[in-house]
Amino acid sequence: MSPSNHVSVSTTSIDLPELSAIVPAREKQKIVRTAISKFRAAIQLQFDFHRAIYNLGTVLYGLAEDTLRTGGSVSAQEVSPNELYSQSAIYIAAAHALKPNYSVYSSALRLVRSMLPLPQLKVGYLTAPPAGAIVAPHNDWKRSEFFLDHEKLQQVPRGDQKPVSQSLSTRSGDAVHGDKKTIKVDIADIVSVSACADLTLPPGAGLCIDTVHGSVYLVSNTFIDLNEFVLLLPSSTLAVGCLIQNTK
Repeated sequence: MSPSNHVSVSTTSIDLPELSAIVPAREKQKIVRTAISKFRAAIQLQFDFHRAIYNLGTVLYGLAEDTLRTGGSVSAQEVSPNELYSQSAIYIAAAHALKPNYSVYSSALRLVRSMLPLPQLKVGYLTAPPAGAIVAPHNDWKRSEFFLDHEKLQQVPRGDQKPVSQSLSTRSGDAVHGDKKTIKVDIADIVSVSACADLTLPPGAGLCIDTVHGSVYLVSNTFIDLNEFVLLLPSSTLAVGCLIQNTK
């Protein structure tokens, strides 16, 4: 199997959740996490690969169910059942938006619709350069809160408790909240999203967002958070946005 073939990656991983049902419990989580990694690899190769997106959603849902069923405590390194349910809903909704005529996607969406983490798909912390600067001395980069919805990735101004909505006419790159300049990337402007390793970036997991207006570089503290941003930022997020708009 070629690792560059997204279909073979997904097909190979489809059987893993089924296999996990017939193996000892101590082996099950390892198998399921292998499936999750393979589905994510398939999506990274093709961001609108609806089959892998849907399968990832169903595996995450099953993992959430198992976590609740076992009643085990969740450590700081693990994802809570509620977060797993939310991630599951996002991927199932994205698959449905990409292929709305697939009855299996419609049925799954009815189950998870209430679990969608609206209005934001993800909120997390990223280290960013000063707004308007592509690169800057490491000391000038600051860790700040970002939120991602179906329209944009937006830096939250320091001191603000809630994200401030931006006009769609504002171009990607930066936005102004009063006298506070912040980073904003419109989803519609994104050309590609990838992890990157560059000595000009501060320590951490680097993220490169190429847009029609140029590149935006950010750094995540963990590769787990980085992977979520890489998977959610591209066109599948637009698909979720279409679904959200249709359910208002």
